[in-house]
Amino acid sequence: MDTLFVGIMTKFIVVAFLLLHTSASSSSSSSSSPRAAGMLKQLFQYIDDHQNQFVQRLREWVTVQSNSGDHTKWGEVERILNMTAVRIQEMGGTVDFADIGTQQLPSGETVPLPPVILAEFERDPKKATLCIYGHVDVQPAKMADGWTTDPFNLTEIKGNLYGRGATDNKGPVLAWLHAVESYQATEKEIPVNIKLIIEGLEEVGSYGLLELTRKRNDSFFADVDFIVISDNVWATRNPALTYGTRGSSYFFVEVDGPKLDFHSGVYGGSIQEPMSDLIALLGSLLDHTGKILVPGVTDDVAPLTEDERKLYDNISFDLEEMKSVAGVKHFLQDTKEEVLMARWRNPSLSIHGIQGAFSEPGTKTVIPKQVTGKFSIRQVPNMDPPDVERKVKEHLLQVFSTLKSPNRLRVTATVGAKPWVANLKDPQYVAGQRAVREVFGVEPELIREGSTIPIAQNFQEETGKSVMMLPIGGHDDGEHSQNEKISRYNYIEGTKLFAAYMYELSLVK
Repeated sequence: MDTLFVGIMTKFIVVAFLLLHTSASSSSSSSSSPRAAGMLKQLFQYIDDHQNQFVQRLREWVTVQSNSGDHTKWGEVERILNMTAVRIQEMGGTVDFADIGTQQLPSGETVPLPPVILAEFERDPKKATLCIYGHVDVQPAKMADGWTTDPFNLTEIKGNLYGRGATDNKGPVLAWLHAVESYQATEKEIPVNIKLIIEGLEEVGSYGLLELTRKRNDSFFADVDFIVISDNVWATRNPALTYGTRGSSYFFVEVDGPKLDFHSGVYGGSIQEPMSDLIALLGSLLDHTGKILVPGVTDDVAPLTEDERKLYDNISFDLEEMKSVAGVKHFLQDTKEEVLMARWRNPSLSIHGIQGAFSEPGTKTVIPKQVTGKFSIRQVPNMDPPDVERKVKEHLLQVFSTLKSPNRLRVTATVGAKPWVANLKDPQYVAGQRAVREVFGVEPELIREGSTIPIAQNFQEETGKSVMMLPIGGHDDGEHSQNEKISRYNYIEGTKLFAAYMYELSLVK
């Protein structure tokens, strides 16, 4: 009996120790002490109680047609910047309108560029400082494009808030301000210092922002610890943290031939046509599997590590659903992992159009004298834009030489944007994962963005600060497209996510 009793007690002690140890480990990996949980609950309740007010503010912002691609709308861009500044000032923040220079229009007129907002709230030197980036300009939109509702009148249908800029990027900018407001209104101390950099020219390449960053690196950015960007969307129906983007270089291939456009019935068959040369050049760039054929361009692509490969396992990307959304029968790859890698972490080449060719309805039997092909290459870590440009030009010149054409070839490229990749062990990502668990009750998907967001790499490179992307937009929001929207759920829960993230960030610094 004594031996049996001792055995039972020993097992009991071991089990109790394991349970206590597990509980302690769980507590150390989770931020929610009873006090913290109570505070976040109050913040979340405030956000829920004021969601209609938050939607109304978004409605007021969407009304402003701040299309930065049309300089005649720059007055509207400045109007929304002023509305943003007023809201920040009403909340007790200070605002500096930073001048970023002028631009010369095609007419020769020189006009001032809309300024950039540099704002901050009261600073405590003992706290970490978070800088929030956003933009309030939008892509053009009109009913004739195929919108089912007025793009500049926020319309709620079945829980979705439709309007230009709803998700890109007015909704997320407002959500950050509302997160700060939730702390202030519930008389809770904001756990980190807050700075904001809000621009109005993101949709046209963020004119002047890089130069401003360099100019203010020793002042505005000097005490910044973290930079967060919320200018992208989830990859699936699940919340995500974004840790990488692709870069991009854009190319123009111009083939110049006879001095006039010619009638194909008169000259067809007797001259080397510029269009034929261009088609041969464009056709030499990639094959039917999507493989880039330019020698050496993909040699420097960062190899796939086992740790990175595992990140794709838990992403709930439904191939059949995405085929339906895209309206295609199949992708160039067979598995979820291969498709996502093709979109996010592998380079791609896309041919976008031909300038100078006849493209209107009907027939026109003309031989164009000059045509320009346009294509871009999405670049990934370890690829260098100047090196890519050199290899592309060498390839096209070599192919052109085999045509023995009397026409003239000119290849030019715009300045390449570098890709960006972050360290997932960075404190921001630890805080982001905790905040997602707190608000949504799930682990976030760790994703990349296939498009180019140059500011991420620019901020990281120029300031040396930690940069993270924390999206709240849905995978089906249609940014840049017809019927752009953000769901009420994402908008409001995203506001809670930002509030929770501020708290979590204060614990990991």
